[in-house]
Amino acid sequence: MAMYKLEFSKAFEKSLKKLSVNEQRAVAGKLRILIENPFHPSIRTKKIQRIKDVFECSVNTDIRILWAHKGDRLILLINIGHHDIL
Repeated sequence: MAMYKLEFSKAFEKSLKKLSVNEQRAVAGKLRILIENPFHPSIRTKKIQRIKDVFECSVNTDIRILWAHKGDRLILLINIGHHDIL
């Protein structure tokens, strides 16, 4: 199976820089899973109810990634942050 490619929004890049080094490492690990299988059980992907075609997945119990499909094999990373912010 072909892997997905990632596109990073400016908001995602800005928010990622605000995370601690350990949190950024955790994000990197989850992004590796995301490009292989966006619906892998370990990242608990679910559709955002109020926003069309946008999904969230978990880095850990506190950090979420918002993303959307952008083409057949491209994922747009919209934003990332602590659960209470997103």
